[in-house]
Amino acid sequence: MEKLTMVEVETSMHEDLRRAFALLSGKWKLEIMWLLYERVYRFGELRKSIPGITQHMLTAQLRELEADGLVVRTVFAEVPPRVEYEITPKARALGPTIEALIAWWNEYGKSVPAKPGGRGRKATSR
Repeated sequence: MEKLTMVEVETSMHEDLRRAFALLSGKWKLEIMWLLYERVYRFGELRKSIPGITQHMLTAQLRELEADGLVVRTVFAEVPPRVEYEITPKARALGPTIEALIAWWNEYGKSVPAKPGGRGRKATSR
């Protein structure tokens, strides 16, 4: 069996982490995953729940998450068609990570400077 040097192990780990980060990179992916971690959503519900996201961007992010095996899209043969999104068991396994991020935010979030609103669809009050 081939022995790996420490540099090779670190390089391999770095590449593996880059792939893991790439799965969740994107302005909206973590927010989408957090919402779907809580429950199943229809497309319109997701769009309304994420201020600033455009329909095009939500569609693109959901397609990427689906292609990566983190989200399942279910189309119901109804008129009008109903489409629901939910996270997969693989994505649900990220639960401890999501919960750790929430705990970190509860501890340190108030010390993080607020940023001005971003681009995309403006949130509307109803």
